[in-house]
Amino acid sequence: MKKAKMTLVSEFTNAKIDKRIYGSFIEHLGRAVYGGIYEPGHPMADADGFRTDVIEEIKKLNVPIVRYPGGNFVSGYKWEDGVGPVENRPKRLELAWGVTEPNLFGTNEFAKWCKKADTECMMAVNLGLRGPVDAKNLVEYCNHKSGSYWSDLRRSHGYEEPHNIRLWCLGNEMDGDWQIGHKTAVEYGRTAAEAAKVMKWTDPSIETVLCGSSNMGMKTFGEWESTTLDLAYDKVDYVSLHLYFDNRPNDIESFLAKNMIMDDFIKTVVCICDYIKGKKHSKHQVNLSFDEWNVWYHSNGDYVEKWSTAPHQLEDIYNYEDTLVVALMLMTILKHADRVNIACIAQLVNVIAPIMTKNGGKCWEQTIFYPFMHLSNYGRGYTLISNLESPKHDCKEFTDVNDIESIATISEDKDELTIFTVNRNISENVLFDVKLMDFEGFEVIDSIEMSGFDPKAENNVNSQPVKPFKGEIPKIDNKTMQLNLKPLSWNVLRLKKTK
Repeated sequence: MKKAKMTLVSEFTNAKIDKRIYGSFIEHLGRAVYGGIYEPGHPMADADGFRTDVIEEIKKLNVPIVRYPGGNFVSGYKWEDGVGPVENRPKRLELAWGVTEPNLFGTNEFAKWCKKADTECMMAVNLGLRGPVDAKNLVEYCNHKSGSYWSDLRRSHGYEEPHNIRLWCLGNEMDGDWQIGHKTAVEYGRTAAEAAKVMKWTDPSIETVLCGSSNMGMKTFGEWESTTLDLAYDKVDYVSLHLYFDNRPNDIESFLAKNMIMDDFIKTVVCICDYIKGKKHSKHQVNLSFDEWNVWYHSNGDYVEKWSTAPHQLEDIYNYEDTLVVALMLMTILKHADRVNIACIAQLVNVIAPIMTKNGGKCWEQTIFYPFMHLSNYGRGYTLISNLESPKHDCKEFTDVNDIESIATISEDKDELTIFTVNRNISENVLFDVKLMDFEGFEVIDSIEMSGFDPKAENNVNSQPVKPFKGEIPKIDNKTMQLNLKPLSWNVLRLKKTK
């Protein structure tokens, strides 16, 4: 049988984990808002029209921040359309996704929803068709207490207290020619710099996220980051990364290795940030916001009626192999917690999402719901440095792929240790030895496993067969645990100091 091993020392930490890496995303796209988080008249809707069954599912995921309102949508969005009396709000042709936006749900509704969902808002501003003045006005509307035009307008809309939104995205994917108001790197860099400047003058407590390349396959990738950062470096706090994976053609081994691309992507953008920092002799450090990531391909090519409202759009139904890829992607982000401070699985409900709903009916958990829930709830505190040794294999697209990927986290009080592991070998068990060098008094309190499922197995509204189950509790013998990791498995081992 193949063998792997890892050694852990409680004092050898890699980085403090920013809880915002377990963020998500709600865009005005498909049924993410209408029929997703907001459905007045639904049996489970509250007085504000928010689906309480969906809120309970989101609370299980323990999502600390949600990006809003886009995405491609934001580049054509006039935020003023979504505030004030609902009966006075205009319907607009929404060009990014070819639908009609009724504007029944906007900035204030989202801020109120965030409070009920125990999360915070990561607001995006329109730097496509609009610019710095409109962005500054939105910051004033949301964050200034009173005594100015925009803050008093908010108060007249029934929101006496400011929303105090701290994190702001400076547009979305502006190097993509599919983007409304697409710009060159110089055009965007200058616009973003001026927007960030006046936004921070309005509220110095905010942080801003500069748009990186739409994906690392763009011809602009690299040069875009260096040019825009050169123009805006000292006015921004993060640069964004977006990445989606698919299994085309149907090659599960290559699919399960694609997080290696993500790892390279992160390392490259870190290098560019630090190059500009050095070039400018700056003491300011720009970190990373991986504010769109997921598996996305099942729904590509779906037909949507032009100018319909809240159609079934980009509703990927995920299978078990997607579960493992999502686990590997989030583990990769976690391994770079020293520089990736924010990440958003895209999206949260219905649209390429871990949670699905039926209009007028119930909601349910997709297969990818579970690894995200485990990592978000148990992967807090600090990441630990480990010297993981794993057998390797080659596949069609990659060489030297680890059979075992694993990361361990320790709580801030050093009393809880969690080990997350994927065995991506498609046919063989792997014996995994974990050496616990200085974890005296620790006992295994929980073992969670997902294994044995057909890679193409799915959950649906009537049946959710792909779920985690209780795994075997290993013994600690001579400071070592031995885990028998099954093929294509997701494993979570939780230990707690009891003595």
